[in-house]
Amino acid sequence: MSDATMLQPAPTAVLAGSGKVETLTGIAAGLSWLVAAITTVALDDIGDWLETENYAIAAGLAGVLFIGLSVSGRWLPRVGAWIAHAGPWLLVLGLIQILWQLASAKFGWLPQPFFPPAQGIIEVYTFEYDELATHFLASFKLLVVGFGIGSAVGFLIGVSIGWSTAAGYWVHPVLRFIGPLPATSLLPIVFFAFPSSWSASIFLIALAAGFPVAVLTWSGVANVNTAYYDVARTLGMKPLGLIFKVSIPAALPNVFVGLFMALGAAFTALTVAELVGVKAGVGFYIQWSQGWASYANVYAALILLALLCSGSITLLFRVRDRLLSWQKGLVKW
Repeated sequence: MSDATMLQPAPTAVLAGSGKVETLTGIAAGLSWLVAAITTVALDDIGDWLETENYAIAAGLAGVLFIGLSVSGRWLPRVGAWIAHAGPWLLVLGLIQILWQLASAKFGWLPQPFFPPAQGIIEVYTFEYDELATHFLASFKLLVVGFGIGSAVGFLIGVSIGWSTAAGYWVHPVLRFIGPLPATSLLPIVFFAFPSSWSASIFLIALAAGFPVAVLTWSGVANVNTAYYDVARTLGMKPLGLIFKVSIPAALPNVFVGLFMALGAAFTALTVAELVGVKAGVGFYIQWSQGWASYANVYAALILLALLCSGSITLLFRVRDRLLSWQKGLVKW
């Protein structure tokens, strides 16, 4: 046996060692959640939060679950793989909960009511879930309608500019002049010109979303390889077919880049519109809660807004991977 062979570790030993580390990490994560639960009920609160015991029970059950999954991961490969991936994060979250409890609810190191504990945020979800759901649905409706209209119009403008020199001559200067202007800067004009704050907000979101989609679609259509058109014409394809079967499919990667950029711009316009003019939505709820110094409500609404943003981007990535399966995994989220 050569020296090189002797120096190589046995694969099974490496796997066994890594499995022990993953199991210990998962157990440590579960213990951190148990300590967070004990800390929540063992020390007195400096305030009056109604969900303290329920939060402690939930954290304790989560800790027991994580320990059980860590131990059973040796016999359940999928569970073991999940614990190996999520264990460090679960451990960090458990430690954050302990520190959060001590700093906010127990010793008051963080000033109240600006930094409420976790049970304060859970209390909002427990007792005001109907109002939160109403505002969440209002924001979702504004986002879907505004983003949908802006993306559709931007896509049509981009295809027109990329395909037609006449459209490019007339539309391109207007796009360059108005497009880079932040949509929210038009708030004083838009809310005066439109009959309702809801329609004004739709226009702002659509304007914010339309510009990146138009620019990236135009770039994608304009940069399609001319050889594709030559082959399609040789096969007898008409101009309309060239647009729908050559230009648009070839430009789709650029279109989705524009859609991702448009979604971020739409969320910015949505939040600003709700803070200023609309009387329903997560942004409006945040401003209203801040006025009453209900910062637990503010954080609860921010979590919902983050879930809406992240969920929308995730859904858009799923659609992209479905339509552009040959580029699946090229862009990560």
